[in-house]
Order: sequence, then structure tokens, then C-alpha cells
Amino acid sequence: MAPLIHSCVFELVDSMRVWPYNKIMAVTSIKTTYSLDVETVDKLEELARRWNVSKSEALRRAIRAATKLTPPEAEDAIRALDELQQSLDMSTDAARQWEKRTRGERRASSRRLESK
Repeated sequence: MAPLIHSCVFELVDSMRVWPYNKIMAVTSIKTTYSLDVETVDKLEELARRWNVSKSEALRRAIRAATKLTPPEAEDAIRALDELQQSLDMSTDAARQWEKRTRGERRASSRRLESK
């Protein structure tokens, strides 16, 4: 009679899955503290509710999505600057005069700030 009870207990324990093991590796979590403005917290809570996940998971998903966005390449920025400079149609002499005048204005402004 004991083997029958013993067998029933194992079936019950197995059906309850007392020790549910994940088949994926454990994920390391690092607890950290951030200060967020009220509007950002409200939006984070809204995302968490919409996705039916914790705020931590919503933040993880938002960060992962943001890192997938492609930032403008440096070459694009340089190309845009070249186009802007060409659109000014300045001669080399005019550009040098502008540079000299601008540098003088900046130095004069710095002297005024330092004297206060």
C-alpha cells in the first residue's frame, strides 16, 4: 500500500511543478536608482500598462528600441556643413574676414564676462 501512496504523491508534486525550472539562462539584474521627472514616469507607467509588464521591463524595452535607432552618421553632418558653407557663396578672403571679426567679438565678450 505504501508504494501506491508514494506514487500518488510524486504525481501530485509533478503536476504542481513545485520546482519550475527555466530552460533559458538566468538574467543578471542590477538594481539602480534614477531621478525622472513626473511626465516621464507617467509615460513609463502608461507603457507598462499598455504592454502589461513591469515598469522595469517597459524601461528595458524602450532602451533597447532606442539603441536600434540609427544616429546620423558623422559623414552626413560634414556633408551638411559643406553644403551650408557652399550655399553662402563666400570667397576665401571673405571667409577669413568673417573669421577674424567673429573671433574678435568672442574675445571682447569673454573680457566683459571676466570683468564682472
